Amino acid sequence: MGRGSIPPSRLALLIVGIVSILGMMLWLINSLYRLYIQISFTAPFLAHLLLFLLIALLVLAIWAFIHYVGVFSRPSRSRSTSRPLPEIPAVKTEAAESNLKAVRRQVGQIQDEVTKRALLERSREIEVSLARGELLVVIFGTGSAGKTSLVNALIGRMVGKVGAPMGTTEVGETYSLKLKGVPREIVITDTPGILEAGIAGTKREQLARQLATEADLLVFVVDNDLRQSEYIPLESLAQIGKRSLLVFNKIDLYTEVDRDLVLNRLKKQVKGFITSSDVVAIAANPQPVTLESGEPYQPEPDIMPLIRRLAVVLRAEGEDLIADNILLQSQRLGEEARRLLDTQRRRQSEKVVERFQWIGAGVIAVTPLPVIDLLATAAVNAQMVVEIGKIYGCELNMERGRELALSLGKTLASLGIVKGATELVATALQFHVATYLAGKAIQGVTAAYLTRIAGKSFIEYFRHNQDWGDGGITEVVQQQFQLNRKDEFIKLFVQQAIAKVVKPLEAEFEGEDTPEPTKRLSDRPVPKKRIKDDYLG
Repeated sequence: MGRGSIPPSRLALLIVGIVSILGMMLWLINSLYRLYIQISFTAPFLAHLLLFLLIALLVLAIWAFIHYVGVFSRPSRSRSTSRPLPEIPAVKTEAAESNLKAVRRQVGQIQDEVTKRALLERSREIEVSLARGELLVVIFGTGSAGKTSLVNALIGRMVGKVGAPMGTTEVGETYSLKLKGVPREIVITDTPGILEAGIAGTKREQLARQLATEADLLVFVVDNDLRQSEYIPLESLAQIGKRSLLVFNKIDLYTEVDRDLVLNRLKKQVKGFITSSDVVAIAANPQPVTLESGEPYQPEPDIMPLIRRLAVVLRAEGEDLIADNILLQSQRLGEEARRLLDTQRRRQSEKVVERFQWIGAGVIAVTPLPVIDLLATAAVNAQMVVEIGKIYGCELNMERGRELALSLGKTLASLGIVKGATELVATALQFHVATYLAGKAIQGVTAAYLTRIAGKSFIEYFRHNQDWGDGGITEVVQQQFQLNRKDEFIKLFVQQAIAKVVKPLEAEFEGEDTPEPTKRLSDRPVPKKRIKDDYLG
């Protein structure tokens, strides 16, 4: 029947309706005609108005009936590609766009050009995804669970080697699918299997996991209970917000009782992050059976439970799934950019700390004090704070840098870390320094050690947007002291201290005109000026 034609049943109803209306109108006309004759003798105008209203009433009744039965109702819209697609939720789209702008700003500060180009390319790919017209469904699981067979059954034609050994799918293979009631095109991606042996298997698994994180909807395929090695990746994907369906495949290999037992166990295993309705049982490639006649018979794939669930989920949640995935991808890219930028900043800041710790050691070594006090190197630490802040995009003046340095110095003293550091350094240096140099060396190296703790603490302060955290400055300083008193670090630190503090002191002492050990190195103005000039420059 062509578009716009009237079905016979509706045509018959139309005829009956029109005849009935005409019959009623004839009866009404006859009654009103008599009334018209009586009125026309005394009020001709009123009689003509009555006639006009009668005709209008007739037309209106016929139109109302035709409209009611829907004869001229609009034909259903075709499912052509020109039909406008539903809009992706604007709030999530705007959030993704905002994230991408922030990512580009962060990427612009990364010095590694290769990494910078890679991140910018990924941000462009996500941007393109904002306007894409398809839903990405990724098939994920072990190589033996029957993923390719499932894809074959979904597409309705052979797209890969069914029943092939593990490792057949080398890269993500993609196919298109249309589902009734889902306006967007569905893209099915078959991933390499996970948990395969060898280096090649590990690389394929990495690719599969990457494809899984990019999916709008994940279909995780198993053929038995979830093993721990399968549960972990499925749970981790759910934790990052990935919407998943769990498919129990190969049910034709189980008795009905065993099949129900496995299905119920699967639902219990994933109860915390996948609903029971999202766990379905199928047979994507049933095993052939032998008929009573002896002829082999290949049963049809039983995947309707999955198709029905896919239809329900994609119809109800399709636009949100796309929006959630785009937002997730932009957030993950932002996290990676922040991580890379943080690594770069920490590396630069640690170089600043290392430089200033030995400057501080030199200042103390040439001007020894009765007691080690970090306040003596406040100017050095203030400049260090300013330089670290600059790396983290915080422009501080020297006055603010001095305030922070003094505050941290007082904290070090109040916590007993100055005394603890002195004892630690003295013990570490006792076999490496001559007695006549011990005092100067211990003071200088202790100053370097305390400057290091201060610098490391300030790195944490700037990393957290100039915030000491819930535990305040005390907790940060104590944590850095504990981290920097480990044996492996102390051994390396002492080796550096001998080269940068002890050896120069010995060289200065040997160059003295008077060999008396009582002559102080601070009596010589030249080294002191050189160290200060180094710092001020």
